[in-house]
Amino acid sequence: MRTCRLHGNLHYTAAFPGFRKQNKSIAPLPFHVYRSSRLSIQCAVRFRPCIDIHKGKVKQIVGSTLRDLKDDGSILVTNFESDKSAAEFANLYKEDELTGGHVIMLGADPLSKTAAIEALHAYPGGLQVGGGINSDNCLSYVKEGASHVIVTSYVFNNGQMDLERLKDLVSIVGKRRLVLDLSCRKKEGRYAIVTDRWQKFSDVYLAEEVLQFLANYADEFLVHGVDVEGKKLGIDEELVALLGRYSPIPVTYAGGVTVMNDLERIKTAGQGRVDVTVGSALDIFGGNLPYKDVVAWHIQQESLTV
Repeated sequence: MRTCRLHGNLHYTAAFPGFRKQNKSIAPLPFHVYRSSRLSIQCAVRFRPCIDIHKGKVKQIVGSTLRDLKDDGSILVTNFESDKSAAEFANLYKEDELTGGHVIMLGADPLSKTAAIEALHAYPGGLQVGGGINSDNCLSYVKEGASHVIVTSYVFNNGQMDLERLKDLVSIVGKRRLVLDLSCRKKEGRYAIVTDRWQKFSDVYLAEEVLQFLANYADEFLVHGVDVEGKKLGIDEELVALLGRYSPIPVTYAGGVTVMNDLERIKTAGQGRVDVTVGSALDIFGGNLPYKDVVAWHIQQESLTV
């Protein structure tokens, strides 16, 4: 395994606008938490599969078209809907020995929850789950077989980071089972974390000090480049480079992969430290990129890791 050394001290009051004003009662973290420069992690480039579930069906949706309200004049853009169940895709990933895949519930409806749990049962310990995760239900998904729970809106609440909620999640499910979804969109030249089905900009921007700080509470990051996600327009190379340069824990990028060369571009831009997930482009989701070729690329990356 390649060793990636962490670096830099954390200055969280500068990283999060209004943090001190909004969180006066929160005591600073113990000093040892900040000594990240003495820690190291192991990392390698991997393909992370996905199962996106909407109203109980496996679909590929342009995520930025999801809306909470039906009468806002917007139209949901669906790239693909499968006849296969979430559990069937989970079995496929299990057969191909792909770990760390993401089961995302695009809505909190009962059918989607049932489908997600069936997928977890089909591949216990091999999949992460996200969508509506909070402190009340996070542990239940782990008990159903999720290796990790993925959280965004519960932590980045009302446009700001809620550290109390984040600490509460860690106390319940544990740092080693928590993935923070830091999906983002460009705003005034910077990448702002977006929440609530990617409709709302938070006041937290991806930067070295932010990633260093949040790494104290999570085992991994998942980052969708929302501006290109689901559109098969090519990857956001600038975002990949930022993640490769500054993330001190494993991070997976999603968004815009169209051809095999995009995987190599992610590997290069991310300095060999950013994993990749592919959705709409795959032939198993109605695209032109052969799933078997991506799996073969993944196996090749594993063979190159020393």
